[in-house]
Amino acid sequence: MDEVTASRGKQDGRKSGGGGKRRQVAALPWRGEGEALRILLVSSRETRRWVIPKGWPMKGKTDFAAAAQEAYEEAGLDGVIADKPIGEYEYLKRLKSGAAKLVKVDVYPLQVTGEHAAWPEKGQRTLEWMTPVEAALAVQEPELRDLIARFAAVELPVEERPAPHPAPTPVQVALQRLRRRVTALWGRYGR
Repeated sequence: MDEVTASRGKQDGRKSGGGGKRRQVAALPWRGEGEALRILLVSSRETRRWVIPKGWPMKGKTDFAAAAQEAYEEAGLDGVIADKPIGEYEYLKRLKSGAAKLVKVDVYPLQVTGEHAAWPEKGQRTLEWMTPVEAALAVQEPELRDLIARFAAVELPVEERPAPHPAPTPVQVALQRLRRRVTALWGRYGR
């Protein structure tokens, strides 16, 4: 795929049209075919949940090139990345300020052709190659789970498939944090 002739993507996490949601780009790393198909998941740094490599669009790079760069930085991967996303999903991102913001993520499949022994975030994340069903069931975001299953053309077991539930809203997250703080203070001073 020729990056030079590809159209420029959205840059710097710009808000998408009208909704006020920020956008990120992600790589869906895969290798093998048929029964040997595997998907690579990485752990997030803060919550340690299973995710795919993702980040904000990068100035001077197309969105798919930025997704490939994230795959290198977070997992040490090289490969051939598609220049069009296969889908998108939403998740709630905790910002440095402590606030939570709904982010929409465009997902680009990355056929992995090489893995580095060292990379920028080595030691900060856990990496694991999984079957498509394992990967789909390991992620928390229902839309990402379904996207992985569609990409791999697999059916998820009905008995193991969790009922989809939306990510908590920023207000719900703020109330949960407030409840934890009050409980901690009550335990400290309430006795």
